[in-house]
Amino acid sequence: MSVTLITLMVIQVYWIKNAVMVKHAIFTRDVSDAVTKAVYNIERIDRANMIKIKKNSLRSSNINFLSKRDSLNLYLLNNFSSFGQNAIKDPFLSVKVKNKHIVERMFSVAPRDMQFVENRLSRKLIDSLLKIEFQAAGLNTKYEFGVYSPTRNKMVLQKTGKYPKELLESGFRYLLFPGEIFSPQNLLMIYFPNERQYVITRIWFLLASSVVLILAIIFSFTYVVTTVFKQKKLSEIKNDFINNMTHEFKTPISTISLACQALGDKDIAKNPAVYESYVSIIDEENNRLQGMAERILQSARLQKGEVVLKLEPINLHDVFRDAIQKVSMQIEKKGGKITMDLKAENSNIVADRVHITNIVFNILDNANKYTPWAPIIFIETRNINKGILFSIKDNGIGISSSNQKKVFDKLFRVPTGNVHDVKGFGLGLSYVKNVVEKHNGKITLDSELNKGSTFSVYLPLNVI
Repeated sequence: MSVTLITLMVIQVYWIKNAVMVKHAIFTRDVSDAVTKAVYNIERIDRANMIKIKKNSLRSSNINFLSKRDSLNLYLLNNFSSFGQNAIKDPFLSVKVKNKHIVERMFSVAPRDMQFVENRLSRKLIDSLLKIEFQAAGLNTKYEFGVYSPTRNKMVLQKTGKYPKELLESGFRYLLFPGEIFSPQNLLMIYFPNERQYVITRIWFLLASSVVLILAIIFSFTYVVTTVFKQKKLSEIKNDFINNMTHEFKTPISTISLACQALGDKDIAKNPAVYESYVSIIDEENNRLQGMAERILQSARLQKGEVVLKLEPINLHDVFRDAIQKVSMQIEKKGGKITMDLKAENSNIVADRVHITNIVFNILDNANKYTPWAPIIFIETRNINKGILFSIKDNGIGISSSNQKKVFDKLFRVPTGNVHDVKGFGLGLSYVKNVVEKHNGKITLDSELNKGSTFSVYLPLNVI
């Protein structure tokens, strides 16, 4: 899947690159056609101006010349002039006149005051002609032009003067007055500051659709891969949960089975003391089974939001004392102890007594279970921010930083390989977090491997 995705992306990028190159070639062609037309119009206007200047000069010289002739000479000159005009109407003579004009144009030299291109053209004229041709070609983007004289090595005309370097290095170059072979050659240079952006905008739909499709493919690929890994992880967690639950349920079920077989013995039935002891064992193991099943059901109900808290005023310090009585015997068997430093002046909160007792008991039970040596547990309470903060610290095996964010997830247990020294379903801390959040509180963990863990729980004095 990864190779296929990468290949598709490479092909997509390749086609986009080709499309950009094609659009750039079309842009260059359109610019060339538009500027060629503009240069042709510039040359026509310049030729018309030259002819006009020559006519005015000739007319002025004729007037001066005729003013010196008598009336007879004036009459003859007028007749010869009319004869010349009529003769031009002849087709053969007309072709000769046109060829004469072309030759004159090729070899013509501009008047001395018009030999510099800046005297023959104006910035406004060039700009207007280029603008007309660019609009006709659909090239609606910012442009800069300049007229460069190679003989003088100088940029003699510019539109704004902001891009002289770009005009010389990156601009389009066209010859001004290409019909004048023996006149000084000048170059019309065109530069487009937004050329790349303009070309890209011409294929914006292709680019946008390609980007959307690539992102959709990447998103789908990522979603599929993460889903596969999640399902794999959930499958492992489920199998681990089933194995743990089987082991947890197997012990009381086996004990009950053995006790029931023993009660079937007639000799045991004759001994009331032994009989009562077996009945008591069955009752205890049955309650143990009910407790484990209830924990699983309570966790599922909390996840679905079906549990409704029965809020009532309770004293958190009393809850700690009751919980300690339940676990102190197990801790003392391992040679450990529990100490308390109850600094909270106000320990009365509005909460669900059963659930608050359960979260305290679960944290204390974990502190005992995950301390293979003599457990030393320290409980501290204090008032902060209109609430009460209590912390339970132990000297157990601790939790690595990579697993600290996961311990509150449902069914998660810290990986221990194939060794399962500590029994459990992975529901305790998930249940604790859900109950704390139901009371608008917050729970945090501070732990280090082989140095113990500290669970800190904040609960508001009054649930909002």
